[in-house]
Amino acid sequence: MATLQQSDKQRLSISRLWVSGILGAVILLASLSIAVSVGAIAVPLETVWGILINKIAPDTVQQDWSNGREAIVWNIRFPRAILACFVGAGLAIVGASLQAVTRNPLADPHLLGISAGGAFGAIMALLHTGLFIGLLTVPLMAFAGSLGATLIVLAVSQFASATSADRLVLAGVAVSFIVMSAANVLIFLGDPRATHTVVFWMLGGLGLAQWDQLIYPAIILFGCGTYLWLKSETLNAMTVGDETATTLGIPVARFRLTVFVIGALITGVMVAFSGIIGFVGLMIPHIVRLIVGGDYRWLLPVSALCGAIFLVWADIIARTIMAPDDMPIGIVTGLIGGIFFVWLLRMRIN
Repeated sequence: MATLQQSDKQRLSISRLWVSGILGAVILLASLSIAVSVGAIAVPLETVWGILINKIAPDTVQQDWSNGREAIVWNIRFPRAILACFVGAGLAIVGASLQAVTRNPLADPHLLGISAGGAFGAIMALLHTGLFIGLLTVPLMAFAGSLGATLIVLAVSQFASATSADRLVLAGVAVSFIVMSAANVLIFLGDPRATHTVVFWMLGGLGLAQWDQLIYPAIILFGCGTYLWLKSETLNAMTVGDETATTLGIPVARFRLTVFVIGALITGVMVAFSGIIGFVGLMIPHIVRLIVGGDYRWLLPVSALCGAIFLVWADIIARTIMAPDDMPIGIVTGLIGGIFFVWLLRMRIN
């Protein structure tokens, strides 16, 4: 009887997860439609879908819109909305994974200095080294900066014997300040005529999204995200503790380093195209745990979905609250994330 009840509960749980996933996909699709529709120049939803359908299957829908409106929808707003999905999903996955391998509910690529390292690498490429290998220069330099900051955080935590969860975050915050100070030095030493371009990376934004560049964050997100999802059982074991994971035959130190490197890769590439966007990796996994629980088989994909939805709406707010000017999206996520961080601290204390 108990086995039957447990089986019924498991089926009910799986059904709820599927419903959550389908509902999230519908919300994401609706959010994308609204994101492309709203702005300084409003575009009706039927026009948005008409342009999309005609781009996929030419001449399917009779064109009753201007070429200028089509250019706004297809060349500017669609790439921007899709980039928001990639960045939001990537940061949420990184945050969830880091929280597992560090057993730290406050772990986040922004708080651990990984985002700051990515910004440092991007600024170095833009102001000093130049695009010496073409368009790949900024993503690769951003990844190198993120990886370097990650290794510094690990080294500092070992040097300071900061083995506890809270001390690891403090080490990350300290490294983040140091790396951002170094980035400011790069800006100070750079060409004054070009320094205005780095404001994009310091405050976060999606305005530079282009179709031909979306392939890079897409490949990194789906490749690394798939790897982490395939390691869901290992991530579940890591949340219990190193001893338990070791008894299950998991090479704890190597796997933790692998997750840090993958997190640096995802964060670095996302920062290269969006700038520093904080707190997404902190907030989203906690919210998703309230919905689907802590099983990483479901936590990772639903976190990616919710992260995409969140950043799409954050971008909508950034584009409309001060229209026709765009507010940097990092301001919006920072405000929301700061409030969430305070709430999370209060919940942990209580």
